Amino acid sequence: MISLFLALGMLAAVFVGFNIGGSSTGVAWGPSVGARIIDKTAAAALMTFFVFFGGWTVGRNVIETLGGEVVPQTVFTIEASIVVLFFIGLGMLLANVYGVPVSTSMTAVGAISGLGLATGTLDMEVLGGIVVWWMVAPIVGFWCGAVVGRYLYPYLDRKVALEQSEGPLLVLDRTGTVPKPALGPGTTPKEAASTTIVVAIACYMAFSAGASNVANAVAPLVGGGLVGVEGGVVLGTVAIGLGAFTIARRTMDSVGNDLTALPLLAAMIVMVVAASITTFLSWLGIPISLAMATVMCIVGLGWGRATRVATARDLVRGDVSTDMSVDAITAETAEEIPRVGEEDPEDLEGVQRLFDESAVIRFVSFWIIGPSTATILSYIAFVLLPIAGTP
Repeated sequence: MISLFLALGMLAAVFVGFNIGGSSTGVAWGPSVGARIIDKTAAAALMTFFVFFGGWTVGRNVIETLGGEVVPQTVFTIEASIVVLFFIGLGMLLANVYGVPVSTSMTAVGAISGLGLATGTLDMEVLGGIVVWWMVAPIVGFWCGAVVGRYLYPYLDRKVALEQSEGPLLVLDRTGTVPKPALGPGTTPKEAASTTIVVAIACYMAFSAGASNVANAVAPLVGGGLVGVEGGVVLGTVAIGLGAFTIARRTMDSVGNDLTALPLLAAMIVMVVAASITTFLSWLGIPISLAMATVMCIVGLGWGRATRVATARDLVRGDVSTDMSVDAITAETAEEIPRVGEEDPEDLEGVQRLFDESAVIRFVSFWIIGPSTATILSYIAFVLLPIAGTP
């Protein structure tokens, strides 16, 4: 019977990891695949490797938090671990149905908190620290994007624009005794450098996904002593990699979130900011959402780009004549970049529709509703089903 429950628990973990791989791979590699820099198979392989790297190094801190600090490890029986993983998977399902990037990490914390409340073992100090960072992370993401959009984006758009030539990026030079890689026909050093940067950023994003998301799939099993930390990282990586090679092929086409409509430069900026916030908090052992930092950085980047038409004094006084829309990210950079406060508002009119402002409210609402619902349902389940262990 124990072997059967263990098999069910591992299947539940694989299901959660499989879905994480499907969504996270699209976020990390969608821009690179869309720009024809890398194919889907290579993207999935790199995703799997860097997820393992992130989970093995930084991610074990998050596993320890979810698997033994929010509630004691002794509370995680096999049955309790299965129920917790069920609620994590349910949260992901509801997020996919409503098309909202609800955080798997937040849902995991909610489900485990419900277990702690039902058994009287919830560490409120640990939970409070996590929630504080949940409030800080989107604010940091917004202002990082805002500063870049207001003061740096037009200059970066001018200097770091991705150039793409026809044909392969690299070829083998066979003129010498030993073949060596060389730039392809029409490939410039700038194109090679910018392409390398895009791929490196995607690898960094994959690393941050492993650091934050491997724990969501395996922390209950690790907490209950059903698998070790190293074994849990391997299991989570295999599950996420399976999703990366299968269902992620579609999400890499559509990316699955609002990065789809972003210019490649803006997507790179958002990915660096979101991955940095996520990796840093994962190093602290804080379960955090890539989607949370990503969405708010997009909003901040567009808001900062739009506010270039106003001076800092105008913003403080509220004396601004143009709507502050994140759609401004898609505005073309003028031949001569005007200083902040001197940009023509007409340059930001009629740009491509990027982001429905009402979506921000919906996303933030679900960031509250998602973990709250998981907590309530988990609490009810563990009150009705006395399957948890004792502290």
